[in-house]
Amino acid sequence: MAKDLYETLGLNRNASDEEIKKAYRRLTQKYHPDKKDGDEAKFKEVNSAYQVLSDKTKKQQYDQFGQTFDGAGGAGASGFQGNPFSGGFSGMGGMNFEGVDIDDLGDIFGNMFHRGESRQGARVRKGPDIAVDAEISFEEMVSGVKKEFKLYKNVQCDKCNGTGAELGSGTKKCSDCGGTGRKQTTRRTILGSFAQVVVCPTCEGAGEVADKKCSKCRGIGSVKEYDNIAIEIPPGVESGETLVARGKGEAGGKNSVAGDLYIRITVKPHKDFKREGSNVYYKLPISFTEAALGYKADVPTVDGSVEMKIVPGTQSGTILRLQGKGLPQHYGGRRGDQFVEVQVVVPRKVSRKGKRLLEELESEL
Repeated sequence: MAKDLYETLGLNRNASDEEIKKAYRRLTQKYHPDKKDGDEAKFKEVNSAYQVLSDKTKKQQYDQFGQTFDGAGGAGASGFQGNPFSGGFSGMGGMNFEGVDIDDLGDIFGNMFHRGESRQGARVRKGPDIAVDAEISFEEMVSGVKKEFKLYKNVQCDKCNGTGAELGSGTKKCSDCGGTGRKQTTRRTILGSFAQVVVCPTCEGAGEVADKKCSKCRGIGSVKEYDNIAIEIPPGVESGETLVARGKGEAGGKNSVAGDLYIRITVKPHKDFKREGSNVYYKLPISFTEAALGYKADVPTVDGSVEMKIVPGTQSGTILRLQGKGLPQHYGGRRGDQFVEVQVVVPRKVSRKGKRLLEELESEL
């Protein structure tokens, strides 16, 4: 049986949208395949779960239908998922289904309860999704950046606008389905004969066929070409996070919409700044004299240097906070903070004069 999507994210069914986002970000960082201890399979599971639970419509359908939910957009058309009859099941006039192919039973019961759909009300088919990797610098992560991808993929035919028909040519009713866009087939099973309604393979659900196929795409509605895609990566993204560009994936041919483009983000580490969520950590080296007497230090931040007061007697390891000087959150909310750890640098070599002065200072303390 498929794993519960909430369980995949380590949440209960009462989890808020914000809790779902936080769990997704934490787990994608943990399992990212580029990490030494990453787990690609779990990374994909987390992404798949988030794509459903972050979409209000899909989440509502999943909450209603549970494991029979089809993440592409509704309750699973094939009915029951997995093996609901494990251990045997008797019923339907005393017949026993133990040992019967459960996948067949799923199709049988799915068709049994099929209410039928008009061609206009049927779910729109979707082209394949695509996943790409995007590596950005720490500075690009702070400000946000536009990235361009040149992908060789199926795109909508620009000659026929995806219709599959030569411009100027007419259309006629599909003779295979009689213009309904659907065909009914009959299947014999141990329970008897069951009717199944499928998309007409000739007109692909349109109910009409072109008098003359498009000379460029040969009636398919899509062609394989290079496509330049510009994606705005918002400020504050984290390594391991996956962004989704709807409709930027593969074209699906006639009577379909394009799939989605998934962009897996990797942020290069910074030599001075360390990140934890939206907060930034920085180590400030100061001399013994500066720590003892105090001074005004120029401290680097992601937005440039700021002046910070070091009070007299500051100890090594002291952590100071610069409020609002951290990273932006691309989901909204306040900006993070920068934490500055003071590190008193002790000289490795001291001159005779310096030694004498330190000894005098020691006697005064």
